[in-house]
Amino acid sequence: MSPSSPDRLELLQGTLELLILRVLRWGAQHGHGIATLIEQTSDGQLKVEGGSLYPALQRLLREGWIEGEWGTSSNNRRARFYKLTAKGRRQLQTQESNWDRLVDAMKLVGQKPAPGQS
Repeated sequence: MSPSSPDRLELLQGTLELLILRVLRWGAQHGHGIATLIEQTSDGQLKVEGGSLYPALQRLLREGWIEGEWGTSSNNRRARFYKLTAKGRRQLQTQESNWDRLVDAMKLVGQKPAPGQS
């Protein structure tokens, strides 16, 4: 699927941070690796561009939810590897819980009329 495919989903504001935290739950990863894993594990439905990814990583670093360390990637290039902190794991649990509640609420909207409506 091409990046401009009409079938590709647009990320809602705030979901990129949750996606990054979810990917990092499985271990340290560099930026390109994070973007690749998001795309692969979403069956190509989500594509994260560097212009969105790296500012999000900086926000997560500032919040103390992740930390970064320089290392060497599998193709022998210098790369910054990011990993979850204990604070980030707690934030991930909170965000996942909030996300689940939001999804459940969205499913309810339109399923039945509001009180006083027919």
